[in-house]
Amino acid sequence: MSTLALFGGKPEISVPFATYNRIGTTEREAVLETLESGILSGYVGAPGPGFNGGPKVQELEARWADTFHISHAVAVNSATSGLFAALGACGVGPGDEVIVPPYTMSATAVAPFVYGGVPVFVDIEPESFCLDVERVRDAITNRTKAIIAVNLFGHPARLAELRALADARGIYLVEDNSQAPLATENGVFTGTIGHIGVFSLNRHKHIQTGEGGICTTNDGDLALRLKLIRNHGENLIEHHNVPTAQDLIGFNYRLTELSAAVGLAQLERATEIVDEREALGHRLSAGVSGLPGLTPPQVRTGCRHTFYAWPLRYDADAVGVPRSVFLRAMAAEGVPLDGGYVAPLYRLPIFKARKSRHGPHECPVTERMHEHEEIGFGICAFELSETLIDQIATTFHKIYEHRIELAERYTRA
Repeated sequence: MSTLALFGGKPEISVPFATYNRIGTTEREAVLETLESGILSGYVGAPGPGFNGGPKVQELEARWADTFHISHAVAVNSATSGLFAALGACGVGPGDEVIVPPYTMSATAVAPFVYGGVPVFVDIEPESFCLDVERVRDAITNRTKAIIAVNLFGHPARLAELRALADARGIYLVEDNSQAPLATENGVFTGTIGHIGVFSLNRHKHIQTGEGGICTTNDGDLALRLKLIRNHGENLIEHHNVPTAQDLIGFNYRLTELSAAVGLAQLERATEIVDEREALGHRLSAGVSGLPGLTPPQVRTGCRHTFYAWPLRYDADAVGVPRSVFLRAMAAEGVPLDGGYVAPLYRLPIFKARKSRHGPHECPVTERMHEHEEIGFGICAFELSETLIDQIATTFHKIYEHRIELAERYTRA
């Protein structure tokens, strides 16, 4: 192959990657219609019809529930708000432990702090980057109130096993399904297997409203609690006759009518959008497969991976080149990749300063993935085509073919 760009050759991809834009005519028309209606929010934090929000919010909730075959959908202004509301609905209180993975966005593990709870970091599986069920089992104590399972990068955690474990131990399973809309485990949608699921409508997710989220549940009592927490529920406890929630505090987690209008338009296109991203993810995996030391994302039997991101596992010993050098060579060729996802959350000052349980010694897989093995590509971040995906795969092969030269120059340097 041609000379590596890192050593003066022509880059394989010379045009910067464009940001993926899912907003089209339908969304613009929906926003204009809502603006002209004059109803930008229908919420009132008091008993009455306004408690459940405006017509667009309620329509989005109904259609979301229908799409995902779930009894209740509760719109919120972000998935972060949704996670906070979910733990409040589950009754997490001071000293209660909540099991979380350390390899995820910080909001997942911060959520217990909102109620004085304690995040308990439990390690992940190397194949899926999701919670290790056996380690979860070992971490449960008489203080455990809930488990938050993250369906990371678009692949389901072992949700059926986690739900069975939660039910057997009398605790809650909350799914952080921010990155995995329309993913499935054994034919069941992620976000609907736990007691509560939390979806994200953030600007860089598969489907988006700029900011926003949806909580889902089949439990009517949990749905009511979610709604109370979303909209100043302290004003409505007596009205709704919820005697076990006398100390429940409501917030303003309300989604606007404009965002809901965009969400409705996006939901109509959800299958199309997710199918496209999934196909591109599998195409890239096929293009890179067969290179020793590079393991494309694995999909567990019975699961659908929807590829919010494409996480490859890198074995520096097998390739003969440190991950950082391989990434530098790929970047020079015009391919934006990440080495590791987020740093393990227990390293953040907030978790060092506050009470939490478990850390690097208990999470060796997370440490290994972040420091040495995981390479990520943002399938949902960029405007992609089959041609561009094939160019990316070709670039992997190009770097791989030059790995000996790359290693030698790296050693000399």
